[in-house]
Amino acid sequence: MLPTIGRIRRRAAARALAIAAVLAASIAIGQEREYEPQVGQPGKDVVWVPTPEPLVDRMLAMAQVGPGDVVFDLGSGDGRTVIAAAKRGAQAVGVEYNPDMVALSRRNAERERLPPDRARFVQGDIFEADFSSATVVALYLLPDLNLRLRPKLLDMRPGTRVVSHMFKMQDWEPDETSYLVSTPAYLWIVPARVQGLWSFALQGEAALFIDLEQDFQKLGGGVELGPVEAGLRDPRLNGDAVSFGYVDGKGLLYELEGKATGDAIEGTFRAGTRTGRWTATRAKPRPLAGLQVSSVRIR
Repeated sequence: MLPTIGRIRRRAAARALAIAAVLAASIAIGQEREYEPQVGQPGKDVVWVPTPEPLVDRMLAMAQVGPGDVVFDLGSGDGRTVIAAAKRGAQAVGVEYNPDMVALSRRNAERERLPPDRARFVQGDIFEADFSSATVVALYLLPDLNLRLRPKLLDMRPGTRVVSHMFKMQDWEPDETSYLVSTPAYLWIVPARVQGLWSFALQGEAALFIDLEQDFQKLGGGVELGPVEAGLRDPRLNGDAVSFGYVDGKGLLYELEGKATGDAIEGTFRAGTRTGRWTATRAKPRPLAGLQVSSVRIR
């Protein structure tokens, strides 16, 4: 029996509905894939404003990012800093609260043909994330958020590099500042905690006491030389690298450099034409006459 006109119309309508459903699903999927963040859109703690690509490159150059580094970008947005770090050979991780941005970052990394273990993105809160394995931390956060992170950053391994677009860390002054036109980027190197009294001995000489004062990466203090307390000459702290000089009672300049590891420092010294090794260990607190008691402002 031939189908009636009504049946033909109903079948045609059903086909049209099915096609419309497929098209609607395709459009929805396409819209999801084509998610584009808007500059200034609100986030959990900040609005989203991307770091210009040339400034990303400069920040990574300041931090000397390369193979062997583990880079964490806290608030990674569209993933551009993570992707740029991965292209330099680092293992890079982005922590981003917005799941749409995380998905976008993963697609951007796939377009660059970066393997997931080189450019990884996780959805999460930067204040709850574990980034203790990082050798480099990248930030583009407001000053109060930087300050909230600062204690955690200062507890990281000495020598860890921290770079920030635009905003500082209050009284923790940067080790380096660069500008893209008028936009700043800052670098900090996490300092070892060396404040306090140390007993140190130079190869072939009697032990002495040195009292180190520390204000983040800035050093001061003095050396006890019998009845004289000699000030330190050009004291420096760069991550775990310590260097300073002093003039002994005979007018001979000693120049020391070493590496701090916990409660010990080891290194080499030069005094005139003589060179040798020196070691130091933390001593029990004992103020030196005429010298300020050890102080530190690492929080």
